[in-house]
Amino acid sequence: MKSTIPFLSLGVQFLLIFSLTGRGEDNVAPSGFRALFNGKDLSGWHGLGHFDPRKLESMTTAQRAAKRSQDMESVRAHWKVENSAIVNDGKGVYLTTDEEFGDMELLIDYWTVAKADSGIYLRANPQVQIWDFTEAGGKWHIGADKGSGGLWNNSPGAPGKDPLSLADKPFGEWNRFRILQVGDKTTIFLNDRLVVDHARMENFWDRKNPLWPKGPIQLQTHGGEIRWKNIFVREIPADEANLMLYEPGFKTLFNGTDLSGWGGAVDGWEARNGTLACKAGSGGTIYHQQTYSDFIVRFEFKLPPGGNNGLAIRYPGSGDTAYVGMCELQVLDNSSPRYAELDSRQYHGSAYGIAAALRGFQRPVGTWNYQEVTVEDSRIVVNLNGTTILDEDLGEIDEYMGNRPHPGKDRKSGYFGFAGHGDAVQFRNVRAKALR
Repeated sequence: MKSTIPFLSLGVQFLLIFSLTGRGEDNVAPSGFRALFNGKDLSGWHGLGHFDPRKLESMTTAQRAAKRSQDMESVRAHWKVENSAIVNDGKGVYLTTDEEFGDMELLIDYWTVAKADSGIYLRANPQVQIWDFTEAGGKWHIGADKGSGGLWNNSPGAPGKDPLSLADKPFGEWNRFRILQVGDKTTIFLNDRLVVDHARMENFWDRKNPLWPKGPIQLQTHGGEIRWKNIFVREIPADEANLMLYEPGFKTLFNGTDLSGWGGAVDGWEARNGTLACKAGSGGTIYHQQTYSDFIVRFEFKLPPGGNNGLAIRYPGSGDTAYVGMCELQVLDNSSPRYAELDSRQYHGSAYGIAAALRGFQRPVGTWNYQEVTVEDSRIVVNLNGTTILDEDLGEIDEYMGNRPHPGKDRKSGYFGFAGHGDAVQFRNVRAKALR
């Protein structure tokens, strides 16, 4: 099924598809959102400073409770509710939601003073920056002249680190953020102006790995009074998140009605309700009849409980793609008890028997997932639901599961396809783009 969204930046697409919510009564959630601040007290919030979530997770229950109690003393000393707004004096720990959030849309208003420096942590990760953007603020040398809203803790030169435009209002006026977080991709509007367009938010705490799947929202305090109100959140459902992750310009490989253009074990597959479905108890490897060298493929998939399938990468057209093709990328229900004891190189997104993908980023069984695979030379990158779970140069790997060789690993071209293993796994919106 081909996307009908025109070729626009993803940030502009978000603005067109998911219109900005008008301002109503303070702290009353607009349609589709719920309020995280009730306008009266700090119910639903606790204190936590700039603290590595991994360290917090490693604590005992008693240690976490003791830390929470100590941090709440700081909250009582430096945070209050005044005139239906949260007020911080520029000191103390950060105000932190009790809830954790994954894919979400966040609306939040803030008011601050000269020389203050603050921000918003997403999934306990710094940060959407808030500056004193004036020269008198004294921080032009670290980017304050560019304005607020950037992902300031991204690496130098990385997309999103600096905002696309200066959108701050003068001191004494309220500003509004609209933040969309899908996977590790962040889009930010400040006062209705796009300042970050679908940029990857780096994991400050562990830059070798992607942003956590979930985490709390934190309101940073740093050097000057700041006030917050109208804090509303909308959790983004899977189908909408998938739409946000699409880009146009790719060739559609599956027409939604039949298996035209596909070869291999087509009798084990069927077109069903717009999906390319492996028949239960059947399957086999099918492939699109166009060869690729370097390419990107994007699609959605839905797993039944215990579902097992795979992606045939640079497949020669016959044989077991896990060994005769460049690889088979696993499509697997990681949550199934039957797979609890697998080798790490057998879970979803892994190059089967060669390289292990990260786990924890699948959506629940029966929900549509979005996936992108990029193959360039001997490197494969797998992005699942907006988060990179595999980035490996297979040409540098020579140790395999069970010491079984993979003679096709160094193939330079071949077909793209699906390796059915008898489970009713479904695919849709299958699109590919040749890179050379």
